[in-house]
Amino acid sequence: MIKVILCDDHALIRRGVRDTLSDAPDIEVVGEAGDYGELRALLHKLGQGAGQSQAPCDVLVLDINMPGRSGLDVLHVLKDEGAAIRTLIVSMYPEDQYAIRALRAGAFGYVNKGGDPQVLVQAVRTVAQGRKYVTPEIAQMLVESLTAPVTEQAHQKLSDRELQTLVMIASGKRLSDIAEELMLSPKTVSVYRARVLEKLGLANNSELTVYAIRNGLVES
Repeated sequence: MIKVILCDDHALIRRGVRDTLSDAPDIEVVGEAGDYGELRALLHKLGQGAGQSQAPCDVLVLDINMPGRSGLDVLHVLKDEGAAIRTLIVSMYPEDQYAIRALRAGAFGYVNKGGDPQVLVQAVRTVAQGRKYVTPEIAQMLVESLTAPVTEQAHQKLSDRELQTLVMIASGKRLSDIAEELMLSPKTVSVYRARVLEKLGLANNSELTVYAIRNGLVES
């Protein structure tokens, strides 16, 4: 039986993912968390304590956009700690913006939430076997990244937190709201905003929003 933990801040989405996976006879959802803090407590409760190499689940199904630590942050933490957990990112964001970044951060696969539920089931099975799961679109992106000349888009040079700040500002959120959601101080968020504007050569939030829309980072 494949043991799965779900981590997503939206309860309704967690329920949908849980129902989809529970319909598979070889998959069992053993725990759920709404953010990094809950996930941390759950991992320790299920046996991922210090010095233990046995993971409490076969697959962690993780969202990217969560309050506090983002899914990408969680990937980095798990990787730095050497946690024996295989992670599958399930996100609303398009593959061409976040999949490669997530895989580089240590994810075993990336699936879009809007896709076929059976794709999610197959992805969980693949990751549980210790293999990477990528969609045909991601596979094509990987091939192109190996064969095409290096032409990195400006936002690909942003840190994970800077990219998250960019997307949230472009989605219409105020700095105070972003600070509260990410559990950061408004001053820290302002620093991230300033770095984003500088790295992208932009002057204000309006230009930032236009950039995000043109590059498919947010919906218009």
